[in-house]
Amino acid sequence: MRSTPDLVAANASTAYDDAFGSVLLDPERATPRGVTGPHGKAADKRFNVYRNNVTHSLVAALTEIFPAVARILGEENFRMIARDFLRAHPPRSRLVFEYGHDFADFLAGFAPIRHLKYLPDVARLERAWLDAYHAADRTPLTADDLGALPPEALATALFTPHPAARLVSSDYAVYTIFIAHREGPMPERINAGIAEAALVTRPSLNVEVRRLDRGQFLFLKTLSQGAPLQNAAGLALESQPDFDLQAAIALTIESGAFEGCRAGNDIDEKD
Repeated sequence: MRSTPDLVAANASTAYDDAFGSVLLDPERATPRGVTGPHGKAADKRFNVYRNNVTHSLVAALTEIFPAVARILGEENFRMIARDFLRAHPPRSRLVFEYGHDFADFLAGFAPIRHLKYLPDVARLERAWLDAYHAADRTPLTADDLGALPPEALATALFTPHPAARLVSSDYAVYTIFIAHREGPMPERINAGIAEAALVTRPSLNVEVRRLDRGQFLFLKTLSQGAPLQNAAGLALESQPDFDLQAAIALTIESGAFEGCRAGNDIDEKD
């Protein structure tokens, strides 16, 4: 257990880091007290150069994390919005790829682009892509794994999500917009008002993004939340009467969305 002086020192250090960070990202703020140049001289110019470099680096990082959003908004507009974001949400991790988890919510509340109603969900899909890329490696579920279950256990089978699997659902054409602005070629026209869902996985080395229909999305989401297969299938059929269960089960294998499965009665044995 840490002593009281240690805790006070740690809290003081955290407070200073937070204060320094807020000043560092806001060009309207003065150079922090205690920041000086050689021989105790003023360091305003040095600090401003450092501040500009940090801001440029973070904006560049956001551009790389959200390339589709940046392309939709245009370079200058994106840079201005990114600067506003980083002042409101300074980094909390030393890992650059961890930055920007709040960006989609920030876009949703940013009045000047409120007319681009699909944009926050595009950002969520881009964030899911990066999270999948950096997720832990696991061997995906195979057809043999699923076939190893007794036939009578299939209905109550439980599935373990793969660490890289992400599901994104939107009232807008989030998948089509994402693909068009990241992979191209750009279609002549996109009907943004069509609801779409997407599955993001990384079964091997490459991140894959698949468009899902409503039934497939509900099926995978329900399985990912720990419900047995029969429950997931029932919800999917309620939402989409022509839901193809066999194709959906094949999707769980082909996509690498899960890393394992087990008979549902395994829970009862452990309790």
